[in-house]
Amino acid sequence: MPAAARLTAQPRLRSFAPVARADARVLILGSMPGAASLAAREYYAHPHNQFWPIMQQLCGVPRSLPYRRRLEGLQRQHIALWDVLHSCLRRGSLDAAIEHHSAIPNDLPRLLRTHRHITRLCCNGGTAYRSLQRHFGPLLRREFPQLQCLRLPSTSPAHAGMRFEAKLAAWRAALKDA
Repeated sequence: MPAAARLTAQPRLRSFAPVARADARVLILGSMPGAASLAAREYYAHPHNQFWPIMQQLCGVPRSLPYRRRLEGLQRQHIALWDVLHSCLRRGSLDAAIEHHSAIPNDLPRLLRTHRHITRLCCNGGTAYRSLQRHFGPLLRREFPQLQCLRLPSTSPAHAGMRFEAKLAAWRAALKDA
């Protein structure tokens, strides 16, 4: 049997709705939720993802709070969450496994038009940044020239080559004056 015939069809993965209040000033963009996040229906749900520990340090949002309360804490800090991609095919959780030809982006321009206070996009990792540039780069520069687009170190447990303290410092600089 040919290898292609042995492969089972992959389900299309779908990201979550944005978490954004009207007064949001910073939008943190992931690429696509990993398997643990999709199963829990929560952003950054993998127990070894460093996103919530970083937000605890920078925003005073305890990672021990229930998920809904953590989101409320970020929103009080004028921080919104979303993903660049609406859906894609991917085996496993790694960003490197995203089949980019299958990727469909979220309607980021629409969100930015309705949330005019957002002036900074913080991409959680290189894949989020590259996907943002691939799908929206020219449009963002043309329609939203005031936006600052930052590539930050991924908080994913797969990005273990950088110490927590270094990631924290990069995220602190990005969220300063936000």
